[in-house]
Amino acid sequence: MLIRLLVSLVDLSRRNAVSFVLAGVVLVAFSAWFASNHLGVTTDTDLLFSDRLPWRQHAAEMNKDFPQFRNLLVAVVDARIPEEAEATAAELAHRMSADTARFETVRRPDASPFLQKEGLLFLSLKQLSALMDQTIDAQPFLGQLVADPSARGLFAALSLLGMGVTEVGADLTAYVKPILGFHQAMADALSGHPTPLSWQALLGGSLSDLAGPYRFVLAQPKQNYGALEPGGAATQAMRAIIADLPYVKAGDAQVRITGQVALADEEFASVAQGAVQELIGSVMLITLWLFLAVHTWRLILPILMTLTLGLMLTVLFAAVAVGTLNLVSVGFGVLFVGIAVDFSIQFSVRFREYRFETGDAAAAMTETARRVGVQILIAALATAAGFLAFVPTDFSGVAELGLIAGGGMIIAFICTLGLLPAAITLFRPPGEQAEVGFAWAARMDPVVVRWRRPILLVSALLAVAAVASSPFLVFNSDPLATKNPNTEAVRTLHDLINNPVTNPYTIDILAPNAKAAAALTDRLKVLPEVSQVISINSFVPDDQAKKLAVIADANSILAPTLAPRGTPAPATPNEMRMAAKAALAQIDPALKKLPPDHALALLANDLRQMETASDAVLNITNKELTRFLPEQLDHLRLALSAQPITLASIPADFARDWLLPDGRARIQVNPKPEFHTPSGLRRFVAAVSAIAPNAGGSAVTIEATSNTITGAFRSAAIYALIAIAIILFVLLRRLLDVVLVMAPLLLSALLTLLVAVTLPLPLNFANIIALPLLLGVGVSFNIYFVMNWRAGLRNPLGSATARAILFSALTTGTAFGSLTMSAHPGTASMGKLLLISLACTLVATLVFIPALLANLSRKGS
Repeated sequence: MLIRLLVSLVDLSRRNAVSFVLAGVVLVAFSAWFASNHLGVTTDTDLLFSDRLPWRQHAAEMNKDFPQFRNLLVAVVDARIPEEAEATAAELAHRMSADTARFETVRRPDASPFLQKEGLLFLSLKQLSALMDQTIDAQPFLGQLVADPSARGLFAALSLLGMGVTEVGADLTAYVKPILGFHQAMADALSGHPTPLSWQALLGGSLSDLAGPYRFVLAQPKQNYGALEPGGAATQAMRAIIADLPYVKAGDAQVRITGQVALADEEFASVAQGAVQELIGSVMLITLWLFLAVHTWRLILPILMTLTLGLMLTVLFAAVAVGTLNLVSVGFGVLFVGIAVDFSIQFSVRFREYRFETGDAAAAMTETARRVGVQILIAALATAAGFLAFVPTDFSGVAELGLIAGGGMIIAFICTLGLLPAAITLFRPPGEQAEVGFAWAARMDPVVVRWRRPILLVSALLAVAAVASSPFLVFNSDPLATKNPNTEAVRTLHDLINNPVTNPYTIDILAPNAKAAAALTDRLKVLPEVSQVISINSFVPDDQAKKLAVIADANSILAPTLAPRGTPAPATPNEMRMAAKAALAQIDPALKKLPPDHALALLANDLRQMETASDAVLNITNKELTRFLPEQLDHLRLALSAQPITLASIPADFARDWLLPDGRARIQVNPKPEFHTPSGLRRFVAAVSAIAPNAGGSAVTIEATSNTITGAFRSAAIYALIAIAIILFVLLRRLLDVVLVMAPLLLSALLTLLVAVTLPLPLNFANIIALPLLLGVGVSFNIYFVMNWRAGLRNPLGSATARAILFSALTTGTAFGSLTMSAHPGTASMGKLLLISLACTLVATLVFIPALLANLSRKGS
C-alpha cells in the first residue's frame, strides 16, 4: 500500500513534469514573499532558554531589581598617568550622556563624589597614618605650592629640600619618589617629549593605588535585536566619541570597549566573518561532488532545484511555526541542506542504476520509487524524529531548531519524490554507459567478508574503549571558550578578569537586609574558593573613630596651609629661571652632604638646564609640571574633610547598586583566580550555593546554562533513540533490522566520543549542537544498507547505494567542513566535531555494517 502510494506520486510527477516544476517555482516565490514579511531574526540571547527554568526566573528578577547592570558597554580607560585617565573618562561620559538617541544610561561608579570625599577611610589604619605623616611632613612644600601653583612656586618649594639637608640634616628618603617624579617631568620637557606630572601619584600615595590604573564608563545602549550586532550603532557612536577625545588623539590615553553587549556583538561579527567566502567555496565543492556522483548537469540542476524548493518551503514553515528565529534556530538552513541533499543524491544515483539496468527512463523512475522511496521515507521520518526530540526540552534555541529541522526533513522527502522526478524528466539526463557503482569498491566486498570477524572484534574493542573514556569527555561551560580571543572585548575582559566591575564569574545574592548581608558575608568570605565579598556594608569602613581622629589631626595642621588664596600672576620665563637659580643655590650645598648618586643630584642638573632653557621649553615645563596640581589640591582638601559613614549616610545613587528600596541588600561574591576554570567555577558555585541557595549572577547562570544544555541533549538523545526505534520497527517490521540500523548508529556515536577525548576536543555551548546531526546522517546511511541487504543485495560496497552514500557524505562534509575555517572558535569547533562525527559514521556504515551483514549472511547460509 505504502509503496504503491509512493510509486503513484513519482509517476504523477513524471507525467506532469511541467506542471510540477511550475508549481515548485510558484511555491518558491510565495515562500520567499511570505517569509520576507513574516519571518524575523532576533539576536536576543535571553530567548535561548525557557522562561520556566528557575534560574532564568531568578536572573530575570535580578535584572528587574538591578537593571543598571544589564546589557552594558564598558569603556576601560587607561593613560600615562591617572589624571589623564580620569579626564578622558569624564569627557567620554559627558559626551555619551548627551547622545540620548543611542544610550539609555551612562555612569561612572568609580567617580562617585562619595568615594572622593570618604576615600581615606577605606585605607587601613596603618596606611592612613603613614600617608597623613607623609603629607604633614610636606606641609612647607604644600604651602609654597598653594601660594604659587606654578613652576616658579615649585622651584621655590624644591629649595626647601636643600635647606632642610643643609640646616637640620633632614632625611630625604620619603621624598625620593617625588624628587624622581619632578626630575622625569623636567627631563622629558627638556628633551622635547613633555609628559605631565602626576600629582595624584605624588600626593595620593596609597589612596591613588587603591583606585587602580583603570577608569570605567558604563553605558546601556539602545539595541536593535533585528540586526546582526544589536549594539553596533551605539558602539560605533562610542568609538567616534573616543577617537575625538584629546588625550586619545594625542596618543596619551587609550579606551577599550568590553561588556556584555560588546562581547555578544563581536561574537556575532566573528561568526559572520568570512562566511561569504566560505559559502562560495562550499558551493563550488558541493557542485564538484554532485558532478562526480551523477556525472551530468542534467541531474545536478534537478537536485539543486529540489533543495531550493525544500529549503524555501522549510523557511515558509519556520515563518508560520515560530515567526522569529533565534541565534540557534537561524542555522536550520545548514542542517537542511546537509541532510536533505542525501535524499536527492540517493534518488538520483539509484535512478542512474536502474536506468542502466532497464534502458528506459520511465521504468527506471518507477523502479526507483518502488525500491528507494520507502528507504528515503524511513530515513526522513527517523531523522525528523531525532530533531523533534529536542522540542520538549528547556533549551528553547535548539527546541526551535529541532521543530524547524524536523519539519524540514518531511518537506525534503516530499520534494524529493514530488519535484525531483519532474525536474529529471524535463532535463532528460543521458543514459548510463556503465554500472553506476564503484568497481574498485566492489573488490573490497570479499575482503570485508573474509575479515568480518576481526572487523567486528576491533569495532567492539573501540566501543568498549569509548565507553571507558567517556568520563574524560570534557564539557567546557566557560562562555569565553567559544569566543574569538583576539577581539578587543575578549582581550580586555581577560586583562580585567579580577576586577569586580568586569569579572564575568561573579555570584550575586539578595539578603533580606543589610544586617543579614553582613552575617552572610562573614560566612562567605572564609570559603577557600572566595577572594572577595562586597555588599553595602563594605562601604562602611572599620575603625572609623581612629581613622577620623588621624584625619582630623592632619586637617588641623594642614587646613591653614591648604586654604585657597588669591590667584598669583602667571609665571614668566625669566621668573622661572630666577626661581631655578635660587633653588640651585640651596640644593648645591646640600649635595655635598648626600651620596653622589642621590636623586637630588638629578634634580639639580635639571634646574641648571632650566636656567638656560628657551622661553618655549620653560612654558611647556610650567604647563606639564602643574597641569593637574590645582585639581589634586582640591581633592586633598576634600579628602581631609571626611565624615563618619553609616548606612544611612551613603548617598542614594551610590547605594542603589547594593540596596533595594525595600531594604534587600545585594552581595557580590568574586572567585579566586584559580577557580575561573570550568571545574573551578563549578566548585565555586557549589560552595557559595551551599550557604546561599538563592545565589544568582553570571557564575550561577553559566553553570545552570551548562546543566540545562547537557540535560536537554541527554533527554533528547533518549527520546530520539526511542522514537527512531519505534519508527524503524513499525516500518521495517523486524526487530533484527531495527538492531542492524541502531547498532552502527551507536558505534558511530561512541567512535565520535573516543576521537573527541583522544584529540582532545572538549564539548562546548556551540559544538554540542552538532550531535543531532550524527543521528540524522547516521540513521539515513544505515537504513539504505540494511534495507538493500534485506532485499538481497550482498555486495554493498560496490553498489550504487555506496556511491550515493559516499558522495552524500562528501557533500555534507563540505557544507559542514567550511565551518572549521570560521574565525569564531565555537563555530570552528562545531565544524570539527561535525567532520569527526561524519567520518565515524562513514566508518560505521562502510566498514562495520558490511562486516555485520556479511556475518549474518554466513550464519544464515
